[in-house]
Amino acid sequence: MQDKMIENFNEQTRQFFEPMRKLNSLMLDNMEKLTQHQMESMKRYSQLGTERLRDASDVSDADSMQAFSARQTEVMNQMSQQMLEDAKALSEMSMEFKTELETLFAEQAKLTEKVAAKAAAGGEPDKSETAKATSARGASKS
Repeated sequence: MQDKMIENFNEQTRQFFEPMRKLNSLMLDNMEKLTQHQMESMKRYSQLGTERLRDASDVSDADSMQAFSARQTEVMNQMSQQMLEDAKALSEMSMEFKTELETLFAEQAKLTEKVAAKAAAGGEPDKSETAKATSARGASKS
Protein backbone atom coordinates (compact mmCIF):
# COMPACT_ATOMS: atom_id res chain seq x y z
CA MET A 1 0.00 0.00 0.00
CA GLN A 2 2.79 2.40 0.91
CA ASP A 3 4.56 1.58 -2.35
CA LYS A 4 1.42 2.46 -4.29
CA MET A 5 1.12 5.80 -2.46
CA ILE A 6 4.73 6.63 -3.20
CA GLU A 7 4.27 5.58 -6.80
CA ASN A 8 1.14 7.77 -7.13
CA PHE A 9 2.94 10.69 -5.51
CA ASN A 10 5.89 10.29 -7.88
CA GLU A 11 3.56 10.15 -10.89
CA GLN A 12 1.63 13.25 -9.77
CA THR A 13 4.88 15.12 -9.13
CA ARG A 14 6.19 14.13 -12.56
CA GLN A 15 2.96 15.28 -14.22
CA PHE A 16 2.92 18.50 -12.20
CA PHE A 17 6.38 19.50 -13.40
CA GLU A 18 6.02 18.23 -16.99
CA PRO A 19 4.68 21.52 -18.48
CA MET A 20 7.42 23.50 -16.75
CA ARG A 21 10.01 21.03 -17.98
CA LYS A 22 8.71 21.39 -21.54
CA LEU A 23 8.76 25.18 -21.27
CA ASN A 24 12.29 25.21 -19.87
CA SER A 25 13.45 22.80 -22.56
CA LEU A 26 11.90 24.95 -25.28
CA MET A 27 13.50 28.09 -23.89
CA LEU A 28 16.89 26.40 -23.55
CA ASP A 29 16.76 25.10 -27.13
CA ASN A 30 15.89 28.57 -28.39
CA MET A 31 18.67 30.18 -26.37
CA GLU A 32 21.14 27.64 -27.73
CA LYS A 33 20.10 28.39 -31.34
CA LEU A 34 20.36 32.15 -30.75
CA THR A 35 23.76 31.85 -29.11
CA GLN A 36 25.08 29.66 -31.92
CA HIS A 37 23.82 32.10 -34.54
CA GLN A 38 25.35 35.07 -32.71
CA MET A 39 28.70 33.31 -32.34
CA GLU A 40 28.79 32.50 -36.06
CA SER A 41 27.85 36.09 -36.93
CA MET A 42 30.47 37.50 -34.60
CA LYS A 43 33.10 35.24 -36.16
CA ARG A 44 32.18 36.36 -39.69
CA TYR A 45 32.20 40.06 -38.78
CA SER A 46 35.47 39.87 -36.85
CA GLN A 47 37.17 38.00 -39.73
CA LEU A 48 35.92 40.62 -42.15
CA GLY A 49 37.24 43.42 -39.92
CA THR A 50 40.61 41.74 -39.55
CA GLU A 51 40.89 41.27 -43.32
CA ARG A 52 40.09 44.95 -43.86
CA LEU A 53 42.75 45.98 -41.35
CA ARG A 54 45.31 43.78 -43.08
CA ASP A 55 44.39 45.29 -46.44
CA ALA A 56 44.62 48.80 -44.99
CA SER A 57 48.09 48.09 -43.64
CA ASP A 58 49.20 47.09 -47.16
CA VAL A 59 48.34 50.53 -48.57
CA SER A 60 51.63 52.11 -49.65
CA ASP A 61 50.84 54.45 -52.53
CA ALA A 62 47.97 56.17 -54.36
CA ASP A 63 47.19 53.16 -56.56
CA SER A 64 46.95 50.76 -53.63
CA MET A 65 44.80 53.34 -51.80
CA GLN A 66 42.44 53.52 -54.76
CA ALA A 67 42.21 49.72 -54.94
CA PHE A 68 41.61 49.57 -51.19
CA SER A 69 38.81 52.17 -51.42
CA ALA A 70 37.14 50.32 -54.30
CA ARG A 71 37.28 47.06 -52.37
CA GLN A 72 35.94 48.82 -49.28
CA THR A 73 32.70 49.64 -51.12
CA GLU A 74 32.28 46.00 -52.16
CA VAL A 75 32.91 44.83 -48.60
CA MET A 76 30.34 47.26 -47.20
CA ASN A 77 27.75 45.93 -49.66
CA GLN A 78 28.57 42.36 -48.65
CA MET A 79 28.35 43.29 -44.99
CA SER A 80 24.97 44.97 -45.49
CA GLN A 81 23.68 41.88 -47.25
CA GLN A 82 25.00 39.64 -44.47
CA MET A 83 23.36 41.80 -41.81
CA LEU A 84 20.02 41.54 -43.64
CA GLU A 85 20.38 37.76 -43.82
CA ASP A 86 21.24 37.61 -40.11
CA ALA A 87 18.24 39.75 -39.21
CA LYS A 88 15.98 37.53 -41.34
CA ALA A 89 17.35 34.39 -39.67
CA LEU A 90 16.77 35.87 -36.21
CA SER A 91 13.24 36.85 -37.18
CA GLU A 92 12.53 33.31 -38.40
CA MET A 93 13.91 31.84 -35.17
CA SER A 94 11.71 34.18 -33.15
CA MET A 95 8.59 33.23 -35.11
CA GLU A 96 9.37 29.53 -34.71
CA PHE A 97 9.83 29.99 -30.96
CA LYS A 98 6.55 31.93 -30.73
CA THR A 99 4.71 29.16 -32.59
CA GLU A 100 6.16 26.50 -30.31
CA LEU A 101 5.17 28.49 -27.22
CA GLU A 102 1.64 29.00 -28.51
CA THR A 103 1.34 25.27 -29.17
CA LEU A 104 2.56 24.41 -25.67
CA PHE A 105 0.18 26.85 -23.99
CA ALA A 106 -2.75 25.72 -26.18
CA GLU A 107 -2.16 22.11 -25.15
CA GLN A 108 -2.15 23.10 -21.49
CA ALA A 109 -5.26 25.26 -21.90
CA LYS A 110 -7.15 22.31 -23.45
CA LEU A 111 -6.11 20.09 -20.59
CA THR A 112 -7.22 22.69 -18.04
CA GLU A 113 -10.60 23.07 -19.78
CA LYS A 114 -11.05 19.32 -19.79
CA VAL A 115 -10.41 19.09 -16.04
CA ALA A 116 -12.68 22.08 -15.35
CA ALA A 117 -15.48 20.60 -17.47
CA LYS A 118 -15.30 17.32 -15.59
CA ALA A 119 -15.36 19.16 -12.27
CA ALA A 120 -18.34 21.29 -13.37
CA ALA A 121 -20.22 18.16 -14.45
CA GLY A 122 -19.75 16.79 -10.97
CA GLY A 123 -17.44 14.07 -12.12
CA GLU A 124 -14.27 13.21 -10.30
CA PRO A 125 -11.43 14.46 -12.53
CA ASP A 126 -8.53 12.19 -13.23
CA LYS A 127 -5.73 12.80 -10.74
CA SER A 128 -3.25 12.95 -13.61
CA GLU A 129 -5.38 15.52 -15.46
CA THR A 130 -5.75 17.63 -12.33
CA ALA A 131 -1.99 17.61 -11.76
CA LYS A 132 -1.32 18.58 -15.37
CA ALA A 133 -3.90 21.37 -15.30
CA THR A 134 -2.59 22.75 -12.01
CA SER A 135 0.95 22.77 -13.32
CA ALA A 136 -0.23 24.37 -16.57
CA ARG A 137 -1.64 27.31 -14.65
CA GLY A 138 1.67 27.62 -12.81
CA ALA A 139 3.68 27.45 -16.06
CA SER A 140 1.53 30.09 -17.76
CA LYS A 141 2.03 32.51 -14.88
CA SER A 142 5.81 32.30 -15.06
